[in-house]
Amino acid sequence: MCLICDLRSGHAPAANDSPDSHRWSSRRGFLLAAAAASASLATTPALGQVNVGPPSRMRQLVPAEMLENAASQQFVQMMQDARRQGALLPDSDPQVQRLHTIARRLIPHAPPWNPRARDWKWQVQLIRSDQINAFCMPGGKIGFFTGILDQLKLDDDETAMIMGHEMAHALREHARARLAKSSATDVGLRLGAALLGLGDLGNMAAGLGSQLLTLKYSRDDETEADLVGLELAARGAYRPQASVSLWQKMARAGGSGGPAFLSTHPSGPNRIRELEVNVPKVQGLFEAARRG
Repeated sequence: MCLICDLRSGHAPAANDSPDSHRWSSRRGFLLAAAAASASLATTPALGQVNVGPPSRMRQLVPAEMLENAASQQFVQMMQDARRQGALLPDSDPQVQRLHTIARRLIPHAPPWNPRARDWKWQVQLIRSDQINAFCMPGGKIGFFTGILDQLKLDDDETAMIMGHEMAHALREHARARLAKSSATDVGLRLGAALLGLGDLGNMAAGLGSQLLTLKYSRDDETEADLVGLELAARGAYRPQASVSLWQKMARAGGSGGPAFLSTHPSGPNRIRELEVNVPKVQGLFEAARRG
């Protein structure tokens, strides 16, 4: 996945965890009502100004609900770990409020790309870390590290491009498809056995959740996420040209070793050229959203 997390402790939430930890997670979580999304979509232009084709059929081999539940549990664990380390920023932090504002403008445009998104309990969290990284897990669990905002000096438009890109991975169900295609871990066979009652479905779900932390996407997945994210951000009234300036910054941030984000999101001239070709396709969406 897009996430390489140095905050993992390897401790899964136990059944006897205190109610306070779950209340804390709910209180910290940034829950966005999906019902408001459908109303705002009624007046938007037709979907699909960018051309990405249909999502992979392979994803159907992994039940969406099971993967989303596994991702939610993994997200709770990560945020609990971050809180214990004093790394989870509060909702009152200006950077967190900034991310919440961007999310409110992008999320209403998510359901046409994936109808399940209407029922997702979207959350946005910010972790204090030098990592240049961000992610969105299946089910709408969004995480940013302060390093990507501070070290790249991202403005709101560029930050919206990052968020849109990560949301697009979840909406296009890239993790679901990659897990289904995985032969190294034999996910398909073990999942099939679990669904047929020949294995432990609960343990299978937990295993899927842990794999989300290291899953890498294909070049085609990355291109899809770039373009869908570009359209989401444009519909949210964020400047399309920021997608180009973002990846120019990413390219300059490379060098020896490079940031964690570039290990799963390689930058280069081809990526920037593809975005430059598609910026004019969504310019009208941006202008309409800005007027509205």
